[in-house]
Amino acid sequence: MQTRRQTLKQSAAAAALVAGASLLPQHAFAFNKAAFEAKGIHDALKGLGVNGDPVASSDVTLTAPDIAENGAVVPFALSTKLPDVKELVLLVEKNPNALVSVFQVTPEVEPNFATRSKMGETSDVYAVAITKDGKALFAKKEVKVTLGGCGG
Repeated sequence: MQTRRQTLKQSAAAAALVAGASLLPQHAFAFNKAAFEAKGIHDALKGLGVNGDPVASSDVTLTAPDIAENGAVVPFALSTKLPDVKELVLLVEKNPNALVSVFQVTPEVEPNFATRSKMGETSDVYAVAITKDGKALFAKKEVKVTLGGCGG
């Protein structure tokens, strides 16, 4: 038989779990399966709701190494000065799945993010800013990989 103390402990733990989950952004639980499972850049962008072809822009910035000595942990930073951006997206063209990450941008969030990703081979990397009206603007850089991270 369970004591009153054990019941209170379980209730407190459950309440803390529910309260903690409600503090997370609602989008943290969202998963765009079509975009993340896309094999190519255009399919990934289509899955994210991009209208038309992406356009190169100097207002989108991608920082990446010229040569990644270890493809298992390649650092990237992406940012934009564009207004009305809803998402910043990182894509690696020759990865098994092109979409690496999607960062949600709101008026309260500065559109400046950094992350790391695996790269299996030398590839073009894209930072794409998607505006609220579905347009995509990008910056591109080739990153050479000397030791692959995706099973290479």
